[in-house]
Amino acid sequence: MVVVGFGPVAARFVDELQPAAAAGVAEVTVIGEEGQPAYNRVLVADLGVGRTTLASMQLADPDELALDGIRVLLGTHATRIDRSRRIVHTAERGPLPYDRLILATGARAAIPNLTGLNPDPLHPVLPRGVTALRDLADAERLSAAVRGRKRIVVLGGGVLGLEAALAASEEGATVTVVHHGGRPLGRQIDAGGGATLSAVLRGGGLRLAPNARATGIEADDDGSFRALLLEDGSAVDGDLLVLACGARARRELAEGAGLATGNGILVDHRLAALHTEHVFAIGDCAEVRCPDAACEECARADGPSGLIAPGWRQADWLAASFRSRLLGESTPLPLTVERPGVILLKARAVNLALAGNVQREPWESVAWDAGDGGRAPIDVSLWADPARGRYVKMCTREGVLEGFVALGMPRAAAELTLLFESGAELPADRSVLLRLDGPESSLGAPGSSAGPESTLCRCAGVSRGTVEEAILGGCATVEQVSKSTRAGTGCGGCRDSVRRLVEQHFAGVGA
Repeated sequence: MVVVGFGPVAARFVDELQPAAAAGVAEVTVIGEEGQPAYNRVLVADLGVGRTTLASMQLADPDELALDGIRVLLGTHATRIDRSRRIVHTAERGPLPYDRLILATGARAAIPNLTGLNPDPLHPVLPRGVTALRDLADAERLSAAVRGRKRIVVLGGGVLGLEAALAASEEGATVTVVHHGGRPLGRQIDAGGGATLSAVLRGGGLRLAPNARATGIEADDDGSFRALLLEDGSAVDGDLLVLACGARARRELAEGAGLATGNGILVDHRLAALHTEHVFAIGDCAEVRCPDAACEECARADGPSGLIAPGWRQADWLAASFRSRLLGESTPLPLTVERPGVILLKARAVNLALAGNVQREPWESVAWDAGDGGRAPIDVSLWADPARGRYVKMCTREGVLEGFVALGMPRAAAELTLLFESGAELPADRSVLLRLDGPESSLGAPGSSAGPESTLCRCAGVSRGTVEEAILGGCATVEQVSKSTRAGTGCGGCRDSVRRLVEQHFAGVGA
């Protein structure tokens, strides 16, 4: 087996395939472009502002993998796939034959078409002072700007841009966020939630430039970035421009091999590339869209999710399917179609969770559902305290969430996330959820997420009980818990919860 790519998803796949390699029934070679072994790209902005270390971001150790016979080729570029001969050609190591090829090439930052930038998707040329947030070099550029208290301009109002902007601002940099539309996260959040979020972001020190369309950049005499030019003729001055305009699947290797592609590499429900038996794709580069025109699941699909948790689930499933054939393990259940993911925005001053369709307003429900094929109407429950940066909206159909927003209410957000992902019915009295963040929070709520069986780390699918068992087993730091359970190795949103459990345990031991 040859794995092309050595990011978080590839690392997870290889880790799950280790038993087959250790048993000698699979010869595994991993091709990684970067000189570094796999690390968690989601935390690149945290690394840039000094809130984490590269060591804590590492997801694989090539020396440990080598003990099980897994060969890792770092600094190696796959240049071409010869499907007829089943060979991957590389620039540094020559041809590598394969029986099974797993493409985990991930995604690259989308470069906007601005005057002064070369938006070539394969070989973008960024002037000095312009960066994306995808790798360690980008983290170092951000780090230098933060250390020097520079002016940072973030182009993009999505989660990645907002988290980087907030982190840099909290560490002392002056940050301006430039985005389309009247509110950040405009495609996902509703008007009320967006207005409250904008106020919270400004309160957290960010400067916002809404309804702005960038046209180009202005550079100093030495070619360094000086200002972002806007369509209305104005400019936003800065020392570093961070491009947070989304990502695009890296599919050029597959396209060169004649594989079917859309937004990503097209695969069926077994993650096999269409019209071939020997090539698979997982993670950000894979787009599940089977050739069956009658498949309703694929008809609703809209390309790679861009989230780490679905990629890890794909890696787990594909590795399990290989182990079932190679080691005689039980065949894994069919890979389930991913529900729309929960969007999390985490910062010291902001705690936001939102998911699904939240555009309906309470007074519009009856009108919107008129003639809706006999389906039950959507009920909307709304609570807002904008002066304190708190906002909760729940859109339900027959008591089950179809979408929600929870801003400034972390416990309600955790409970709503659990209910949304499980499809469980909400309590009839919605105010029970609001009271989770109040003084009577010890009352809990039906199905409260505080139990040991509840999911603490959504990315890795680790329960609170599993983390507690690891702590009881001797794990005394977040890093030790992460290595033992994988909790906290994804988006990092659960690391504070893991830290609290560690502190609570050892506080009790000390007493």
